[in-house]
Amino acid sequence: MASREARVRLLECERGGKVAAQNRAVRETQSDVVAFSDANATWAPDALRKLVANLADPEVAYVCGQLRLEAADGSYREGLYWRYEMKLREAESRLGSITGGNGSIYAVKRADYIEVDPRWGHDLSFPYRMVQKGRRAVYEPRAHAFEKPTPSNETEYRRKVRMFEHCWEITLRGSMFRRLPPGYLVEIVSHRLLRYGSGILHLTLLTSSVALAADGWAYGIVLAGQIALIAAAAAGVPIARYYALVTWATLVALWNYLRRGVPATWEAAEGTR
Repeated sequence: MASREARVRLLECERGGKVAAQNRAVRETQSDVVAFSDANATWAPDALRKLVANLADPEVAYVCGQLRLEAADGSYREGLYWRYEMKLREAESRLGSITGGNGSIYAVKRADYIEVDPRWGHDLSFPYRMVQKGRRAVYEPRAHAFEKPTPSNETEYRRKVRMFEHCWEITLRGSMFRRLPPGYLVEIVSHRLLRYGSGILHLTLLTSSVALAADGWAYGIVLAGQIALIAAAAAGVPIARYYALVTWATLVALWNYLRRGVPATWEAAEGTR
């Protein structure tokens, strides 16, 4: 592309992770807006226009679009979890700012771009950092990017472990909870901290339910519910299996992070994402 189009400039960067390459690219640009994607994503023809329209609002510094998971036959493969996540993102945007973005499709006003630790990534760090600066981070559901879904829940599990390792790094070392308006702080705690800590919470609940089951019928019902979820996951019920794998991924990711930290680079897992 760079050899055929004079407006395209190719930067050859040493391997240091996506964020390090983005930081360098922004330093070498003069445009008012910078937009980013992933190597395996494609955009709808009007996606950039719909993203940038949101930046006409002087309060908005960051906007992300909607990632659609597209199967080989052209059908969409968003599951229940992904559709729920998108609804949450829309609700957060209406309230003021989203708590998480999407690395496949987003744009930032160049004046508001900040260089974060290369291990953090922009998906989680940019939205709350914009709010800390008194700005807004919003979601534009009409700006579409497309990727192929991972081929199996097990592949998605490995991807989630890698992602959650970075999330733990940001949560524990990224000053995520400082200088936030009360309402947005509640969103960060409920949608981010409790999500990443869901494995710890489930393990604590299971342990306490086993210990207290003989002390009252309420504890027995709670324990039965947890056993039913585990059984459904083991039996292959799709939503139960996905939920169990993602929840377990939060624990494995925390263990990996505490043992060895998290690198800025990673090896691609099997699949397309």
